[in-house]
Amino acid sequence: MARPLDGAGVSAFLRSLPAKPLLLGLGEARHFVEELGELRNELFRHLVEHEGYRSFAIESDCLKGLVVDDYLTTGAGTLDDVMERGFSHRFGTPPANRELVRWMRAYNEEHEEKLRFFGFDGPLEYWAESPRQALTALYDLLDGPFSCTRETLDALLGPDDRWTNEATIMDPSQSIGQSADAQRLRLIADDLVALLDTQVPRLSPEDRDRAALYGRTATGLLRYHYWMADTSPVRWPHLSALRDAMMAANLRAIAEHGPALVFAHNLHLQRNRSLMSLGDQELEWWSAGAIAGAHLGDRYAFLASAFGTTGDHAPPPDTVEGILSTLPWDHSLIDAHRLAEAITKPAPRISHDFAYFPLDPAQLDLIDGIVYLKQVVRID
Repeated sequence: MARPLDGAGVSAFLRSLPAKPLLLGLGEARHFVEELGELRNELFRHLVEHEGYRSFAIESDCLKGLVVDDYLTTGAGTLDDVMERGFSHRFGTPPANRELVRWMRAYNEEHEEKLRFFGFDGPLEYWAESPRQALTALYDLLDGPFSCTRETLDALLGPDDRWTNEATIMDPSQSIGQSADAQRLRLIADDLVALLDTQVPRLSPEDRDRAALYGRTATGLLRYHYWMADTSPVRWPHLSALRDAMMAANLRAIAEHGPALVFAHNLHLQRNRSLMSLGDQELEWWSAGAIAGAHLGDRYAFLASAFGTTGDHAPPPDTVEGILSTLPWDHSLIDAHRLAEAITKPAPRISHDFAYFPLDPAQLDLIDGIVYLKQVVRID
């Protein structure tokens, strides 16, 4: 049921699955846990060197991720610049992420078959970026006939700050997502995506992939901005669902490049519906992992992370984390299905850290494996 978390254990776990996953999700119970980032790096190195994995995907802006991928494949830029410009959500700051990018670049310098890096989040979180970058990049890759001129497109987009106004988070009336300009841009984006389908043969594989990414991102952002202007009670649950749907579409595109390790919060990778409190609302939506898993079937696998003692807080012995703390290893890999069969009605762990999400005992049978860290010290 449990084994040490090392290369041999990871390979044995993969062999126990019904099929080799195209997407192997490694979830974070909490962001910015450095020990988990270091374990992830070790896991990815093993997957590359022994299991044929060639792609890494992280819960970061999909357009910013192109900066990292260019650096890995061509050496463009410097590591400092890439860590600053190639990540969103402060994910360029953890030392483990910097070390991962450094190692992937060094690997590519010595191997003909290159490693790839992907961000798979949209350019958004609670607020959203302007669709300018995605729309104009897609426009410039195509060869007409266009439904508007480049000048008209720029005029409709207007200043970026009217899109990125963070006041829209709490005040839908300040969003331009349902304005006449935004509505026309949604039609233009739809026309450009249809135009891309007519021109696929003239594009290189790289341009084809990038054009498809720009199309997904432009239409997704405009759809997200539309709902930012919504005033109904479903506004935030639907925005959360739209974000994960964008993530899932990017993950399915990444899977076309072959097996990839995906690193993101457990909430975005789990198969069950995600739940989160936002103010006085309880949000519920299907995660990117649930959506991608519905399409990929057993070619999707999910490893949830869980922590034992965090700082001075030890897990109660009747919780899943408390039961796992009796294992003899500092870092363990557990078969979650067999664990669900072996333990009966464990208590849910109550976290005093709002950013840490303990395991839900009722959902263990929807997890393929658990990466368990007996003690966590370094949290940013």
